[in-house]
Amino acid sequence: MRVAVVGGGITGLAAAHALASASSPRGRPAHEVVLLEADARPGGKVLTVRRDGCLLEAGPDAFLTTKPHALHLVRALGLEAELIGPSEPRTVAVFWRGRLHPLPEGLALIAPMRAGPLLRSSLFGLLEKARMGCDLLLPARRGDGDESLAAFVRRRLGQAAVDRLASPLLAGIYAGDVERLSLRATFPHLAEVERRYGSLIRGFVASRPTLAGASAAPDARGRMAAGRTAAEGDDLPAAAPVEQGDGTSVADPGGSAGLPLFMTLRAGMGRLVERLVEVLERAGVELRVGTAVETVARRPGGYTLHLAGGGRVDADGVILACPAFAAAKLLARLAPEAARLLDQIRYASTATVSLAFPATAAGAVPAGHGFVVARGEGVRITACTCLSAKWPGRAPPGAVLLRAYVGSALDPDALAMSDDEIVAEVRRDLARTVGLTAAPLFTVVARWPQAMPQYEVGHLERLAEVDRRLAAFPGLALAGAGYRGLGLPDCIRQGEEAARRLLASAE
Repeated sequence: MRVAVVGGGITGLAAAHALASASSPRGRPAHEVVLLEADARPGGKVLTVRRDGCLLEAGPDAFLTTKPHALHLVRALGLEAELIGPSEPRTVAVFWRGRLHPLPEGLALIAPMRAGPLLRSSLFGLLEKARMGCDLLLPARRGDGDESLAAFVRRRLGQAAVDRLASPLLAGIYAGDVERLSLRATFPHLAEVERRYGSLIRGFVASRPTLAGASAAPDARGRMAAGRTAAEGDDLPAAAPVEQGDGTSVADPGGSAGLPLFMTLRAGMGRLVERLVEVLERAGVELRVGTAVETVARRPGGYTLHLAGGGRVDADGVILACPAFAAAKLLARLAPEAARLLDQIRYASTATVSLAFPATAAGAVPAGHGFVVARGEGVRITACTCLSAKWPGRAPPGAVLLRAYVGSALDPDALAMSDDEIVAEVRRDLARTVGLTAAPLFTVVARWPQAMPQYEVGHLERLAEVDRRLAAFPGLALAGAGYRGLGLPDCIRQGEEAARRLLASAE
């Protein structure tokens, strides 16, 4: 087969790697693969920057180990020896009512599994703690229809849990609105725990070993629980522009086979892209950057991709590993109804702001990996990670390296500001949240327009209809953060699955 992969982010690279790894009986590559990326570089939101002795991540800073696909790819590429885990202490705080409150120990995502830490926590009032405990008594919801993440958490644990846990920790992963995000598309295991056990608390206590992986936030946007995952640390989209945070206090601290819940590469996540490109070029994959595709058309036995500025690529199969809105434009003539549905998937714009401070500023930064911001606090940043405390080797000894996050579905105008304006907003918010007023040694702003897909209520039904419409086009597959998981492991999984489906359709 000759296969065209449209999109050179982590999804497209993983798809191309899976195709190139499928060898003929004689051991030679069995398929011809061309990867087309509109940007000047491959990797998408996975981008590592080095400056003045600091290692910065513009996008996801880690991946989740309980979802195996990223870990498996790292091992397949021979990078396992370069893996590192987060530093201690792996604590996370929530900014609420003008100060930082540590997350109570023993949380499984948002469900308290230990009474003592919850009762001692300053993050909730006495009546709010009692309301969370009512989860043990309330009946489970009947039916399997979808509902918003906020509606579910409000029903089980109360409004305080929505504002101080679900919104910053869960919806934050998607840079989304907790009132609009779909429970079934974002955290379906929460609904399953309720269905099986009638209570989140009872269910997580009873099944902690088996749900440890599921209870960890998806990974993509790059920021979160300890760095705002949307915080991908992985799994920010993940793969998105946030790193998926550490999540230690929000989920089981153990990852796959005793590994930390989140891991990264010593030289940064950009190392994963570098190695993938090396392997793909060695395998004969044609990697064409700066090449935008305008339309996909059908031809006898396959498809023709018409390129911007002229030119075409003929292929037996096509994997669209690009955002849903980009796929909608490519399919507008070929499959107009599927394109219309894809275009309904909304995206939020975000930015990460890295700030390096001298050692004299270290005393102003609380210990731990960072903090998230509760809903309605009146600050622009949604979270902040202390990268120099979270990962070893990210900054020179004594220096402080922070990464703050701005922009979300609730703040659509954030990227309308200039870089200087964004930095000024972040510095004002750092002064308010942690009292940090020192001038940074340098700042780096990474903008991610339309980067975070919004899995809103009805998302899975829309995808099912898209699949039904595209079933008439064999050899055409969709994959990426816009569909069924936006963390690095989920994007890698979708790319590999799309490659397998394409190969299976040709047999």
